[in-house]
Amino acid sequence: MNDSLKQKPDYNATWLVPVACLLVGGALTGISTNLAKYAVDIGLTPLAFLFWSITGAAIILMIVAFIRQETLPFSARSFKYYFVAAFVSVAAANLLLFSAIPHVGAGFVALIISLPPLLTYLGALLLRIERFYLTRALGVAAALLGAGVLAIHKLSAPDTSVFWILVALCGPVLLAIGNIYRTLRWPDNAAFSALAPGMLVAASLLLVLFSAVFNFSVTIPLESGLPLGLIAVQAGVFSGQFLLLFLLQKTGGPVLLSLLGAVGAIFGVPIAIFLQGEHPPEGLLLGGCLITIGIALVTWGGVKMSTVTTKKE
Repeated sequence: MNDSLKQKPDYNATWLVPVACLLVGGALTGISTNLAKYAVDIGLTPLAFLFWSITGAAIILMIVAFIRQETLPFSARSFKYYFVAAFVSVAAANLLLFSAIPHVGAGFVALIISLPPLLTYLGALLLRIERFYLTRALGVAAALLGAGVLAIHKLSAPDTSVFWILVALCGPVLLAIGNIYRTLRWPDNAAFSALAPGMLVAASLLLVLFSAVFNFSVTIPLESGLPLGLIAVQAGVFSGQFLLLFLLQKTGGPVLLSLLGAVGAIFGVPIAIFLQGEHPPEGLLLGGCLITIGIALVTWGGVKMSTVTTKKE
C-alpha cells in the first residue's frame, strides 16, 4: 500500500474528541446549573456550595493527575495562569451565576451561558487566534440570536429583577474572557489534566479569601446528610466539567469551547422544567432551535477548516 495512503489523516477522527468533549462537558454544565438551584433550596448559600464543590473537584483532579504521574507546573507563569484563569473562569463567573439562580431561575442561567460564543469569536478574530470562516461566523450568530430571543422574553416578564438579570449576564462575559486568556497563556508543554487541578486549587483559595474579606460564611448545614451528598455530586460534576474544558480547549480551540454553554442550555433547560418544576422560558422553541443550528454550523465549520488546513500542509 502506498505510504501516502497509510498516512492520510482521518478528519472525522480529528474532530471526534473535541465534539465528544463538547457534548459531555455541556451536559455536565447543564446539570451543574440545576444542582446550584437545588442547593439553595436545601439551605446552602451559593458561596458555600461553590467553595466546597470546587475544593472537592480540585482534590479529585489532583488524585487523577497523581495516578497519571503528571506533575502540576510550578513556575511564575503557571501560578499567574492558575489564579487569573481561576478568577475569571471559575470563581467570579460561577459565583455571579450561582447567586443569580434563585432570582432568575436555573433555566434562564442555563440559557445565558450560551452567550460567550460571539464574544469569544470576536476576541479570537481580533487577536488572530482564529481566521474568519463564514460557516462558523453564521453558527456563532445563530447561537447568539437564539440566546438573545430568550433573554428578551425574560426581560419583558412582569416579575423579572433587572438587577439580577444584569448580574447573571456578567457571567458569560467573564467566561468568554477566560476562554481567550487560557488559550493565549497556556503554559508550555503543560498537560490539560495537570492544569485543571491547579486552576481549581487557585479558585478555592480565591473563594475562601473572598469569604474572609467580606465576612461571608462557607459553613454547611449539617442537620442532614443531604447538603454534603449534594456537594459530593457537584464536586464530581465539576471535576469532569473542568477536565473536559481543558481537553476541549487543547483540541478544539476557544470558539468551539465557548459553545459549552449552548450545549449546557440544551441539557439544563429541560432538567429545570421537568425536574425543578420551572415554567418553560418564553421563546424556548425558537431560541433552542437557533442555538442547536449554531452549534451544528460552528462544529461543521471547524471540521472543514481542519480539513483544508491539513490538506495544505
